[in-house]
Amino acid sequence: MAQTPIIRQFEPADADAIVAITIEVFEPFSIDAMIEKAAGPGGARWQEVKAESVRAELRANPEGCFVAEQDGRPVGYVTTIVNRLASRGQVANLAVAAAYQGRGIGRKLLERALDYFRSLGLVHAKIETLVYNKAGEHLYTSLGFRELTRQIHFIMDLRHDDA
Repeated sequence: MAQTPIIRQFEPADADAIVAITIEVFEPFSIDAMIEKAAGPGGARWQEVKAESVRAELRANPEGCFVAEQDGRPVGYVTTIVNRLASRGQVANLAVAAAYQGRGIGRKLLERALDYFRSLGLVHAKIETLVYNKAGEHLYTSLGFRELTRQIHFIMDLRHDDA
């Protein structure tokens, strides 16, 4: 029987596993993947863009990044951004490897991020998701988040005169 995952502080050696989890599960929730599908590739592929974004978050705030580890390897993670001026913490990315989803790991990671924000004395926590991420929406509202607004993303190919 598999052990219960532990939630621990991010370590630099986790970065490659975190990127692999991101690439495995983020395509349906990646604006960059949607742009690539709708308009074709621009520069780097969505996977490279997302990987660099996650690596930048890990470098920028390693103390606010947490890993779910099971059987000695990362199976999920959460990254955070702290805006002290606004007294707001933001959950930037939250992902659990496909084989480990549905076990409450995402909830535990999110709770750890919220505890981190509280430990800093922050007043608000923010998280974003896409309208069709029903699992995310359910998780976030079950922890006390409430919807504030919705956002629409547009894309235009600058190589053509679409106007």
